[in-house]
Amino acid sequence: MCGRYATTRSSGELSALFESSDDTDGLLGPDHNVAPTDPVPLVRVSPEGHRSLCVGRWGLLPHWSRSAAGAARMINARAETVATSRAYAGSFSRRRCLVPADGWYEWVRRPDGGRQAFYLTPRDGSVLALAGIWSVWGSDADTRLTFSVLTTAALGDLAEVHDRMPVLLPPERWSSWLAPTDEPERLLIPASAQWLAGLEIRPVGAAVGDVRNDGPHLTARVPAVTPQELTLF
Repeated sequence: MCGRYATTRSSGELSALFESSDDTDGLLGPDHNVAPTDPVPLVRVSPEGHRSLCVGRWGLLPHWSRSAAGAARMINARAETVATSRAYAGSFSRRRCLVPADGWYEWVRRPDGGRQAFYLTPRDGSVLALAGIWSVWGSDADTRLTFSVLTTAALGDLAEVHDRMPVLLPPERWSSWLAPTDEPERLLIPASAQWLAGLEIRPVGAAVGDVRNDGPHLTARVPAVTPQELTLF
């Protein structure tokens, strides 16, 4: 999974969809071009035991990290090794979260050497929940809630645009992902082929490649091109 996605729903809409409290304090707005270390919504179980929509920064920082400099390299955790990684294992075992998204971006190389961006999103416009893990880092003066998105081998048509994809959680699996368990590895089963078939692979313009750009035009379809016509990047 590349390092960009979109999350544009309001905190009120997300808290209703995920049946959570809204603890974002009005700090979030729509973002069509989320990049590493950006603040975005996530859903976790609060210390009081209920679902909480809160603000996290993309790029997990283990509590023992000496600085925040490495956060941009920690945006994704591989499902194959997350249970044994020193950086991620503790969060995977005890601190799992849902990362709301409208869709995510991938790039495929064109025959002319350039790159074609694709936006992967539900055809019906429903919300995606990416499987995430979180950690709290910092001191009292600078405490941050940080997270990573789990990735796995791409399946079905999604493999035509990238060999990795986020671990996607259909709504019926949200509760089990957030609930305590002694065997979290069992939660890493892939979404069904039927559910994944509901995702659109949409060609979009090059503007999303610049993190300074934002707005709904980034997810607008451009003249049709299929991944099969291009070379996997």
